Amino acid sequence: MREAQQMMQDPQFQARMKQMAQTNQFKQSIKKTKDIMKDPKKAEEMQKDMEAKLEEGQKKLAELEKKEAAIKEEGEKGEGEDKKPSAN
Repeated sequence: MREAQQMMQDPQFQARMKQMAQTNQFKQSIKKTKDIMKDPKKAEEMQKDMEAKLEEGQKKLAELEKKEAAIKEEGEKGEGEDKKPSAN
């Protein structure tokens, strides 16, 4: 948290954020978000969509973590076999 505060107090960071906030793309995005938040139905739909995307992302992350663990396990098994003396 302290690092984020320091970053936000940095004059270069503030200048970049000010520059970004002045772009038309940013202004249009903020306007669109405000319009959505004014309409309870749209806001609820947006929230459900975000929750679905978050859940999908969490599932993908869990799958990747399982794959990573399996690869590590295979690698450790391979290292163990390399250390065994040969029968010759």
